[in-house]
Amino acid sequence: MASFGKYIKTEREKKGWSQTEFGALIKINTPAISRIENDRKRLSVAKLELLSELFETDYIQLKDRYFADKFAKEAYEYKCSEKVHALAETQSTYIREINSKQGKIKF
Repeated sequence: MASFGKYIKTEREKKGWSQTEFGALIKINTPAISRIENDRKRLSVAKLELLSELFETDYIQLKDRYFADKFAKEAYEYKCSEKVHALAETQSTYIREINSKQGKIKF
């Protein structure tokens, strides 16, 4: 799996858009597009919905890819062990459970 920036570049190229054309569509200047595609800058999370529309892809899958990339890069940057991925999955399950339990009403 490629980084999120490489994913953007691949999808942009599939559409036949230059960085300038793509930047105009997503309202980001060309140098910023270049930095995003080269993983030197992170795309704003606010742009994900527009990105999913432009790439004609599922928003949830795109958002999952975005946050998975963000998590993996931060875990690597801070030199976390491989165990961090399993712990993150456990923590995600815990957060979902406590949030769903709070919504239940007992009669």
